[in-house]
Formats: sequence, C-alpha cells, structure tokens
Amino acid sequence: MSQSIPLPVAITMGDPAGIGGELTLKAWDKLHQKAAQPFFVIDCPSRLKKLATDLSLNVPVREISSPIDAVSCFGQALPVISEELHEAVTPGVGDPRNGSAVINSIKRSVGFVQNKEASAVVTNPINKAVLYQSGFNHPGHTEYLADLAKSKTPSVMMLASKQLRVIPVTIHLSLAEAINKLDSDLITHTIRTASTALKQDFGIRTPRIAVSGLNPHAGEDGTMGSEEIDLIIPTLELLRKEGIDVRGPLPADTMFHAKAREGYDVAVCMYHDQALIPIKTLDFDNGVNITLGLPFIRTSPDHGTAYNIAGQGIANPNSFIAAIEMATTMARAKVH
Repeated sequence: MSQSIPLPVAITMGDPAGIGGELTLKAWDKLHQKAAQPFFVIDCPSRLKKLATDLSLNVPVREISSPIDAVSCFGQALPVISEELHEAVTPGVGDPRNGSAVINSIKRSVGFVQNKEASAVVTNPINKAVLYQSGFNHPGHTEYLADLAKSKTPSVMMLASKQLRVIPVTIHLSLAEAINKLDSDLITHTIRTASTALKQDFGIRTPRIAVSGLNPHAGEDGTMGSEEIDLIIPTLELLRKEGIDVRGPLPADTMFHAKAREGYDVAVCMYHDQALIPIKTLDFDNGVNITLGLPFIRTSPDHGTAYNIAGQGIANPNSFIAAIEMATTMARAKVH
C-alpha cells in the first residue's frame, strides 16, 4: 500500500457477552459505504454471523487471513480474523472460559500494529473481573497494552470529542487520594505526554495546553488553597522553559464555555470529575477514550460492556464509531 494511506485499523473482540460485537457490526454497517478507512476485527466469525442474524442486522461477515485482505473486502463484508471462542456466549453473562480468546484478540491486534500490518488499535470493552478469573493478571486494559508494548513510562488518558479534549492528571481515585497523589513529577509527565501526542498523533505543531487549578477560582491568590502557588505554578513555569505552551492554572469553572475552548487544544485537569464532567455534558454519546504514551495509536469507546442491554440490539454505536474515526484521523496525521 502507499505510505500516504494508513493501513487498516485493528479492532479487538472485547467481552463477547457484552455489546462489543453489536457495536462492531453496526460500525461496519454505517462506515463501509462512506469511503472510510477499512478496519477488521479479531473475533469469532460464527458468533458474529449469528449475532447479526439474531439482531436482524444486514451485515455480511467474511473471514480473512491477514489484515491487508480487509482493504479489498471492506466494502462488501465485515472482515474478520478468526479468534475462536471456547464456549457458547450468553449475552450479559461473562464467561471466564472465553477469557483467553479475549486476551489473544488484544495481543494479536497489538502484534499487527507492531508489524506494520495495521495502523491503530480500537478496543472493545472488557470485563476485568471476568478476565481475572481466567488468569489475567494486569490491573486493566491499558496496563496490558503497555506491557505488550514494553512501555517504560505510565500512559495518559485523554477523552476527546469534536468539541473538546481533556486529560485528568489523576484518574480513578477518591478526591482525597487524588489531592495527595498530585505532585510536580506527575503533572509534568502528564503535560509532556500530552504535548508530544498532540504533535505526533494529531498533527498540531504547537499545542496549546490549558491547565486547571485544583481549588475553586484556582486558589484565588492563596485564599482558597495553596496548591496553585506551591505546586502548580512552579511546575508550569518549568514546562514553559522547555518550550511547552501551557496556560494556567485556570479556574476550572470558566475553562469550558465555547469561547474559552477556542483558546486551547487540550485541557489538563487535576482530577477525574474536573475533566470528565465537561466533556460528558457537551457530548455524552460521542466521547472517545485515547491512550497517550504508547508507541502505537489506541482508542476505545467511552463506556463499558453494558451487560444489561447486551443481545437486545439497542446499543448506541456512536462512541465506538467515533473511536474508529478518531483512530483513522490520528493514523493519517502520524503518516503525514
């Protein structure tokens, strides 16, 4: 293929008892006639065929032997590289006996990207509790991907939509734990990783990074907390000396209106809800989870396995489709 055209995107199986298969089928149905970048899924062909029939989705499934085959068949059928399941799937009921297939799908997708047979990885949701029962010993999806990539530094989570990109410095911690965890090294690593990714994966030559304060009104000159003065401001001054365009610390309550969003390419926030409330409010159904700091592109939908609606044909594919489109956009930016 021409070097100016990204290779197909690799999609993982995810938990077969969740909504991942339905999302993949619906994504192909929407994208295959739009001259979209081809993708293929590493999954069980027979289970996807049955799922398409059960959900009355007019999606032909075609087994392929290598990623490059997806290019020629994508317009006519969903390309599938076979990863067979060990047990029949009951929607909404996770089965650890299928855990090895789920894990292999992730591993193989990374291998295809590392071998330059695919341009990016889009992961369907997994259920960690089910995988732990099958011997999975990583804290989560991202940590396993980092291990496969032999990545030496922690990755960074970005949530993105057409209106906004956000990055929380601390993620799944209580507010008290998040405050205790904040330090200059963590803030510095997060912002450096964001700056590099925006250049390499998004094609933004001089990224503008807005950084929130921790306290209301960014501490208001120390009257509402000293973290801005003692920690955040000195850290940002050091980053500016490196040539990174960081702005802040800014009051989080005035960072996200339309005019403010025009002034930056990403908002870095101190804790989970500071970052995720605005993007979920602006675009709940189309947010994409992007892992920064890996040596390859990885996106995923901003939701879980949704066992409660699996197999009913009512899952909204928008976030998953947005994840595929984001991966394609990033791959094209990386190529150019």
